[in-house]
Amino acid sequence: MSSSLRFDRGHTDDLMAFLMAGPSPYHAVASAAARLEKAGFRQVEETAAWDGSTGGKYVLRGGAIVAWYVPEGAEAHTPFRIAGAHTDSPNLRVKPLPDTGAYGWRQIAVEVYGGTLLNTWLDRDLGLAGRISLRDGTHRLVNIDRPLLRVPQLAVHLDRSANADGLKLDRQKHMQPIWGLGDVEEGDLIRFVAAEAGVDAEDITGWDLMPHPVEPPSYLGRDRELLAGPRMDNLLSVHAATAALAAVAGRPDAEIPYIPVLAAFDHEENGSQSDTGADGPLLGTVLERSVFARGGTYEDRARAFAGTVCLSSDTGHAIHPNYAERHDPTHHPVINGGPILKVNVNMRYATDGSGRAVFAAACEQAGVPWQTFVSNNSMPCGTTIGPITAARHGIQTVDIGVAILSMHSARELCGADDPHLLATALAAFLAG
Repeated sequence: MSSSLRFDRGHTDDLMAFLMAGPSPYHAVASAAARLEKAGFRQVEETAAWDGSTGGKYVLRGGAIVAWYVPEGAEAHTPFRIAGAHTDSPNLRVKPLPDTGAYGWRQIAVEVYGGTLLNTWLDRDLGLAGRISLRDGTHRLVNIDRPLLRVPQLAVHLDRSANADGLKLDRQKHMQPIWGLGDVEEGDLIRFVAAEAGVDAEDITGWDLMPHPVEPPSYLGRDRELLAGPRMDNLLSVHAATAALAAVAGRPDAEIPYIPVLAAFDHEENGSQSDTGADGPLLGTVLERSVFARGGTYEDRARAFAGTVCLSSDTGHAIHPNYAERHDPTHHPVINGGPILKVNVNMRYATDGSGRAVFAAACEQAGVPWQTFVSNNSMPCGTTIGPITAARHGIQTVDIGVAILSMHSARELCGADDPHLLATALAAFLAG
């Protein structure tokens, strides 16, 4: 591997900034859009008529973004190259009636979102972020990025079995954060959020709010070869795909034989079944409208989709030194070993031999090392947007990602080299 690919500090530093700027899916897509705007992309509205002009465009819908670049000379049947990812992470979400508490404590009622490791949210300084919906139909992003909430753990003196028998948490009783003292007042939280956002509380008619750890990402290890931070699953992939798309769009159009696409969806952590999830129509609609805006027919759409490939990028499991028996005995993805190819013959991942060849070619072209992940046969295998994308749109899809530890923790761990290696491989793939 070329030494120039090792530990690109600029890319990793930018990832750290991206993680901090993305405490919610809505913030993450806004941050991705801002990066694409700097690369010359422009937003198009779904309710507007689209034209067949060349250049970079993107669509925002809630916590999802789909962006694409049409080079000069692209035909209506030109295939797409898609880098897919998701913007959501397992966390806590504020309930519709948020004000609660007892015994002189003010608390916030939250619901557990996705398969989060509950214990990692205990005794952390938490901020609050998301979006508010206003009476006039508009939305406003909110990010209270300072210590505001805390889920306090029970002292060991009151639970002597916690260390011996394992911590047992009730998702309803034990995960409600405290945020102050006093009597519970209905509407208190939203009045506070309104003041922070600079709007009248009476104008807020809806909200999608979530606590987030305020501790910033940091390098870790003797040689700072590791990176610890929140929401790497899966903002690491969103950031890499955004950087890759912007890099490819900066090349001469004659060098881009495909139409490169970024598709970052919401709600992967709870099944992808929403209008902004991978199991919704968003991606297919955008791709079809792009074909038709360039004068294409249904035949052109079918030809374009038949030649399209998607790399579904999500984090995977690095071998854990304390739990090696939980991993496959012959497949040991390591930190800083390059992106991983994720394989499951029961189609929990969409990779097959043909897809492996596409990924291997991209890595070889980029000079990037890569690894293979499969689950231990005795352990259930997770899944991604990959099989959903393949089945819903009839698009060849390959599951890849970066190997990490502490997946679904409030603070995850990856290698400091791997984010740049992933972005480099994705750029080679998108460029064809």
